[in-house]
Amino acid sequence: MRKSIVALVCAFLMLTAVSAESYAKSVVFGTGEKSFTLATGSPGELGLLQVLAEAFSREKNVKMVWIKAGSGKSLQLLEADKIDVAMVHAPKAEKEAIKNGWAANRTLIGSNEFYIVGPKNDPAKIADAKNAQDAYARIAKSGAKFITRADNSGTHKKEMSIWKMASITPKGAWYIPSKTFMLASLKMADKDGAYFMTDSSTWIAAKKDMKDTKILFRGDKYLINTYNALSRPKGDGEMQETATQFIEFVGSKKGQKIMREFGKKEHGEGMYNDAKYAKKYND
Repeated sequence: MRKSIVALVCAFLMLTAVSAESYAKSVVFGTGEKSFTLATGSPGELGLLQVLAEAFSREKNVKMVWIKAGSGKSLQLLEADKIDVAMVHAPKAEKEAIKNGWAANRTLIGSNEFYIVGPKNDPAKIADAKNAQDAYARIAKSGAKFITRADNSGTHKKEMSIWKMASITPKGAWYIPSKTFMLASLKMADKDGAYFMTDSSTWIAAKKDMKDTKILFRGDKYLINTYNALSRPKGDGEMQETATQFIEFVGSKKGQKIMREFGKKEHGEGMYNDAKYAKKYND
């Protein structure tokens, strides 16, 4: 009995720690008396979320609290009622969430794509690859360093699906887990002379700082990366209606214009595609 109580207490403390860790990484955008909470990774890290949130705040007088989390963690937080919106790129998990009834309002909001980047001398010769799985097979065969997010994020899920398509279980000293977000993982790959699968948005923002890393493989349709937003079901939580309104805003003409144009002024090209473009590739 005592062991059971101790186990329950430990489990509670672990859950509390996870929750505290998530909220310790939160950032507030906009102004207003009330606030809703959204979890996502790169769109927040790169600044897109702030622009969307502040535009929405001006219309609705409400703040957004951003929790920095990859797609897997974002969906976990939504299921646990810790957030109001998840902005993610994990189609299979998104559909399961809708099917299981703890998420709603799945809305396509835009896309980017994945690039496989690596050392300029390309030791695995992936620039000659036929497709993404061929590129991964060449990396594994060569034993060249590869950085994996290893964090159950949407990027990690996509990466693991490609290894599976190539009939490879990646392991060994060459396969290096970063267990961090996209930008930090990309910088780690550049520092270590390793291959990495980055999203195009992060690449646009970071390419000027890369010392020995270039795009070596791109163009496989499987590497198109669609983003959807999901909320809690109707009536679940005080801010559910506001969360739904935010998702509708991002899908509106005004929100989609922000999606298309974000990054153009600073980088000379947009960092995301809009939903109209993304629809061709959405699952």
